Amino acid sequence: MNETIFMACKELIDDAKLGCADLVFKEICLEILARARNVLTEEQFRELSQYAAERMKEKSLSEATLPM
Repeated sequence: MNETIFMACKELIDDAKLGCADLVFKEICLEILARARNVLTEEQFRELSQYAAERMKEKSLSEATLPM
């Protein structure tokens, strides 16, 4: 069950990355992590946190390099 929730959280983060502005995306990631903290194992939560942090960096970099 935890593995299913873990994968769903990753999918939510990926979907949000594609469809949201940078600030909204970061807020969504933080909300997902806050909720996931209560249901995932410590190891899964650490991995999800790292995953979210990497996606946030990618999102920030991709928006920073877009021409105006």
